[in-house]
Amino acid sequence: MSRASTTKQDPELSIVIPAFNEVDRIGASLDKVKAFCQAQRPETEVLVVDDGSVDRTAALVVEMAKDWPQLKVLQLERNRGKGFATRAGVLAATGKWILCSDADLSTPIDFVEPMLEAGQTHPVVIGSRSIPGAQIARRQPLHRVFMGRVFNWFVRTLAAPGCADSQCGFKLYRRDAGRDIFEGLTVDGFAFDVEVLFLAHRLGYAVAEVAVEWHNDERSKVSVLLDPARMFVDVLRLRWRHRNLS
Repeated sequence: MSRASTTKQDPELSIVIPAFNEVDRIGASLDKVKAFCQAQRPETEVLVVDDGSVDRTAALVVEMAKDWPQLKVLQLERNRGKGFATRAGVLAATGKWILCSDADLSTPIDFVEPMLEAGQTHPVVIGSRSIPGAQIARRQPLHRVFMGRVFNWFVRTLAAPGCADSQCGFKLYRRDAGRDIFEGLTVDGFAFDVEVLFLAHRLGYAVAEVAVEWHNDERSKVSVLLDPARMFVDVLRLRWRHRNLS
């Protein structure tokens, strides 16, 4: 996986959006990102990582990029998982700061501003739906809420002590920290967020949590039946894989 070269003209911010079969949502999300960037940060690089989609996700992004030169698409040959796609995007991004966001923009893009403010003292900043000040505009079904709470307890116990919300898909990395962390990433699936926080802690990067607004999208790609079990197993495996880290 090649890494983009960096120069003095590197943008202050890159936004990485992993996408798998997102043709129904990615256009509206990118319209919001574009409006934000044009108003606040016109130099921002936006990198959509198409994770082997079989719909027109990549084609739609390519079409939108014709009049938006900061928008780029990185196409993976086959579906590898959200963790793999996010890793590819972070390692390809050229911004001094790298924001990772879900394709559905469950957290509005303008919440990157308080994240960047927290970045003045912390190289890793994660959005949280579980700390004071967080706003849940549209809640998940109760079974997903329960699943999330159990998983977060499991994560705090085994991998990321003190973290209130490991799975919010809105995270910001100083470029050096992001690359350092993601170069060691081994989890390709949804539990990659846990490995990110585990590695950040082991590598000595301070992590800040910032309260964000969050809107549940009923079209979530997480399977209630299959993915929780996979994620629990992935957390156990990553503890073993990184057992030699101090």
